[in-house]
Amino acid sequence: MTANASAIDIKAVRAIKGLIMDATRKASSGHPGGAMSSADMAYVLFKDYLRFDPTDPKWFNRDRFVLSAGHESMLQYALLYLRGILTLDDLMHFRQFGSRTPGHPENFDTPGVECTTGPLGQGFSMSVGMAVAEEMLRQRLGEDIASHYTYVLSSDGDVQAPVFQGAAALAGLWGLGRLIVLFDKNSVQLASPTSVCDDTDHKKLFEALGWHVVEINGHDHAAIHQALDAARAETQKPSIIIGHTIIAKGSFSMEGKSAAHGAPFSDKEIEETKKLLELPLDKTFYMPADVADHFRVRFPELETAAKDWNKALEDRLNSDPVFEDLWRQLKRAPGNRDLAWPVFEPSKAVATRSAWGACLGGLIDQMPLFVGGSADLDPSNQTEKFRDITGIFGKANRAGRALCFGVREFPMTAIINGISLHGGLTPFSATFLIFSDYARNALRMAALQRTPALHVYTHDSFYVGEDGPTHEPIEQTSSLRLIPNMLVMRPADANETAACLDTALSQTSRPTCLLLTRQNLPIIDSAAYPSLKEGVKRGGYVLVEAASAKPDMILMASGSEVSLAMAAAKLLPEISIRIVSMPCMELFNEQPEDYRNAVLPPDVPFRYATEAGRPELWCQYTGRLDRVHGISHFGASSPAGKLAEAYGFTPEHLAAKIKAAYAAK
Repeated sequence: MTANASAIDIKAVRAIKGLIMDATRKASSGHPGGAMSSADMAYVLFKDYLRFDPTDPKWFNRDRFVLSAGHESMLQYALLYLRGILTLDDLMHFRQFGSRTPGHPENFDTPGVECTTGPLGQGFSMSVGMAVAEEMLRQRLGEDIASHYTYVLSSDGDVQAPVFQGAAALAGLWGLGRLIVLFDKNSVQLASPTSVCDDTDHKKLFEALGWHVVEINGHDHAAIHQALDAARAETQKPSIIIGHTIIAKGSFSMEGKSAAHGAPFSDKEIEETKKLLELPLDKTFYMPADVADHFRVRFPELETAAKDWNKALEDRLNSDPVFEDLWRQLKRAPGNRDLAWPVFEPSKAVATRSAWGACLGGLIDQMPLFVGGSADLDPSNQTEKFRDITGIFGKANRAGRALCFGVREFPMTAIINGISLHGGLTPFSATFLIFSDYARNALRMAALQRTPALHVYTHDSFYVGEDGPTHEPIEQTSSLRLIPNMLVMRPADANETAACLDTALSQTSRPTCLLLTRQNLPIIDSAAYPSLKEGVKRGGYVLVEAASAKPDMILMASGSEVSLAMAAAKLLPEISIRIVSMPCMELFNEQPEDYRNAVLPPDVPFRYATEAGRPELWCQYTGRLDRVHGISHFGASSPAGKLAEAYGFTPEHLAAKIKAAYAAK
């Protein structure tokens, strides 16, 4: 049982375990075992260490707590109840539709939850991003304004996830001394004991990754205190406290059993366990008043500290104009940004990845809180100049804004999510579009959590050429478009790239994937096509109007195929063609019906679309798959021009397909 703790602390941990059992039983689902084994460590952290403002869950300098073992959500909800954020009624509606206590923690459902967790390894990886944000902001704002810790509760399965270990390597490299992980090592997971699938010496592993490591009995409160004190004293390395525990600790017959992981206890098991824990058998959702009072004994001190911080902030704002300007940028809503962008002249062709590089260079001074980096592709992703000018973030340079992730696309994206969720910085990531597959679940989590980060993907089609089918995206663009609450933007040229970035950086509650070419593209003359910028904001617009008052057909395209469509249309003077650029389907579909009908008039039924990727999603506009010229097969290793000929992405071939389809309509 709980060791080296006062009688009231023992009583508190037992009451928390009672809430866990009652809530999972009432919901007929949930994960009581790990929540019970983690209860001692989490209780000590919340009661004695976690810094927050009891009156304001969003206080800027609060310590961040991430339940990376998201299946243990009832433990966090019980602690948030003791904090006064949730009610007993919330706990009684655990896992029910519309409640503030969903099955896994959701940042937009529950106050006090910093990020959505459940997919194992990602909560920890996001916490690395939060710790990076704290370090970067402390360097800029000062110790008196940014000085909080990031705490994480992890489990065996969580630590097994490769994304966890990739992010852990970066946390050690970066020396994130205010990142502290409580690892509930109960050596049991859903299917079995961990011994059947994992024999890692975690102490050696994390020491090799540059971490400060302590091993303790995770049920011993004195040991937990000593370990947390040592972790807070270590300022040069992140810390992991490996707490050896027993799953379902304190239960009647479920201790140490895999069955305790993912299913509620039986009524009989709960009754016998409550006898052992000296909890009343005639009450459910029982929390003694003296336990709540004891848990909140620090609240006056915490409230005073928050008020002192607020006063220090006000004094800085009134006395330091440089600080005031930075703080206002930090707090400015994305929609209020007014950014200047380069204008690209139509005299020469430019790859949209190069246009991104030029725009990124222009953001260095305009957005001093814009941070990010590439997954070992800086020259290809056009982030090299940003890296060289702003400096590489690390132990020796806390002022650096460039993050060097190495070949870690999944950890990179999750870390970017954490930076965005922390607040204060605007982050971006970059890699090849084909490798968005590695990052896909973190992208989904970005959309689910409404993080307005920017994810840049270059080399967006078969025009990658000689690198071959392993590097040539076919299905990735459509796949990303299927993620709810995600903007996928594929600009037609350099000027559309700037307009897409302007739109992406104004988002407040959804991420953007920006898909860019390796190959050069003709530049659309912004003077000749003045509707470009506004049209990009709306997702689609009339780029070239038909020769006649009413067009015979509408030809749609995105990205590199817009210039292809323009060239093909010139080969068909006998057909009056309106050309529509569609850089973002999601934005276009959100427009009022009258705008959509103005761009795609219902009385012009013949429509055709082209894109160098899967064709199916374009059917929502054309109505028929045979009126979309796309690719439904893998690419090949060859010079890009040869592939364009082989796959029919030449003006002549596209014009012939349109002409044949128009004749057969």
